[in-house]
Amino acid sequence: GEALLLLIFDGHCGVCARCADWVEQHDGARRVRLLPSQTPGLLAAFNLTRAQVDREAVALDRDGHAYAGAAAINRALRAIGGRWALLAGVYAIPGVRWCEDVGYRWFARHRGRFSRWGLTPWCERPGVRCGPDEA
Repeated sequence: GEALLLLIFDGHCGVCARCADWVEQHDGARRVRLLPSQTPGLLAAFNLTRAQVDREAVALDRDGHAYAGAAAINRALRAIGGRWALLAGVYAIPGVRWCEDVGYRWFARHRGRFSRWGLTPWCERPGVRCGPDEA
């Protein structure tokens, strides 16, 4: 079937690539389409800026709604379904949402430090097409 959600992530981030791998492994129905933000033409196609996608992951649903940061990750979990959708439901709780948002923003700002743990960024994998960063 057609993907319910497009999840755009930093293809130069090893931890982000590992998270994308996790989504692929758990999304048997292929409800989430994964693309690195460095995919040629992607930003222009969805009217996104390099600053937006450098700051946080972005998820776009089929209705054109955009979700960013922790909200994007929770949308992906919801799209995968099953127990992951239940876990994503916890994000609706105001205190939990605040904690996830703060934690995500902190991690996103420091992701380069974590990516040094020997994780291969998506854009450095064989067969992956990443262009130069767009403006």
